[in-house]
Amino acid sequence: MTDVHVAAVCGSLREASTTRFALECALEAAEHAGASTELLDLREFELPIFDADRDREDAGDAAELAARLRAADAILLGSPMYHGSYSSPLKTALDYCGFDEFRDKTVGLLAVSGGAFPVTTLEHLRSVCRSLNAWVIPHEAAIPNANAAFEDGAFVESALEKRVATLGRRAVQYATIEPDPGSFESDQNVGAEGK
Repeated sequence: MTDVHVAAVCGSLREASTTRFALECALEAAEHAGASTELLDLREFELPIFDADRDREDAGDAAELAARLRAADAILLGSPMYHGSYSSPLKTALDYCGFDEFRDKTVGLLAVSGGAFPVTTLEHLRSVCRSLNAWVIPHEAAIPNANAAFEDGAFVESALEKRVATLGRRAVQYATIEPDPGSFESDQNVGAEGK
């Protein structure tokens, strides 16, 4: 596919982030599938805690982040598992976005854990995306025991590397899908739209 742009949002602020590394691998696979890509590293954005009384344009780099997500045809969301859910930096980034950034957009999910499978992280992200009327790719990438999953800047297991690469390829493959029907929750969600 040509003219497909995939943006990945890294919800980890760690310098040596396994989430970031995995997203970079997914983006590499998306590039091999013909897409242009960009990593939106939240360490590079000034994003204050979301305040519904503050306009997005007055909230640091929130408007820039939202604009870059709107420009993407598909979005990958990656997060470490914190207390059974996703990270607060990613939550803040998503709170500054709304239907304009996610409605009918293809979204792929990736979660990393230092221990067991980060299933609840993926479930929580899927719920948020569904509320924003995004189309979430059925294939998702979960990386448990992250400290043992990588060695010398590479995946230890080829099966896990393949799963992450598949997420990147699917983001390109389904970037132009027209979801139907919409999410049943979306008409109930006003959230932070326009903020």
